[in-house]
Amino acid sequence: MSVLQLLKQRRAIRNVKPAEVEDEKIDALLEAATLAPNDRLREPWHFYVIRGEAKRRYEALALAYLEERFPTKPHLVQESLKVLTATPLVIVVTSDVIPSDSASSKDNEYATACAIHSMWLTATELGLGMVWRTRGIGLVHDERMHLFIGSPENKRVVGTLFIGYPAEEAPPTARTPHRDKMTFL
Repeated sequence: MSVLQLLKQRRAIRNVKPAEVEDEKIDALLEAATLAPNDRLREPWHFYVIRGEAKRRYEALALAYLEERFPTKPHLVQESLKVLTATPLVIVVTSDVIPSDSASSKDNEYATACAIHSMWLTATELGLGMVWRTRGIGLVHDERMHLFIGSPENKRVVGTLFIGYPAEEAPPTARTPHRDKMTFL
C-alpha cells in the first residue's frame, strides 16, 4: 500500500474490540515512531506502554479526574470513560523539555508529533485503530499523569494514544481539497 493510500485510510478509531494487541505489533508501532524526523537527531520522545494492571490504575485515575471535572454529569463521565475502558492498549508519549532552550523544546514537540503520526500510519497498515487524545481522559495537561508514569520534570506529555482492533470500519471523513488550502507566491 502506498503512503498516500495509508494517509487516506487513517482515521481516529474510538470503538475497538477488547482483543489484546500483540507484542510484535507494539514493537512495530514504536519502531515506526523512532524513525520520525527530529532536529539534530535528539530523538526527544519516550513511550509509556500501559496495559493490564497499569491500565486499571490509569482507569481509576481518569475516573477521579472526570468526576472532579464534571461532578453533576455522571452520564458524561461514563461516556468519556468508554474509550479508555474498551481499549486494550494505551501509550502515553512524552517529549524532552530543554529548560534553557524553549525553541529546541518546541522542535522536540514537533518531532514527537511526527513520531505519533508515524505510529498512526503503521497502526493503519497493521489493521489497528488508534485515536490520539491531547485533552480529557488523555490527562495530557494534568499533573497526575506525570506522577502516574513517573516522568521526570524535563518531559512534556504530548498525547495519549488509545490503540486496538477496530470494532467496525470507519467511514471516510470529509476533507477540504488541498487546492483550497494553498497559495502560490
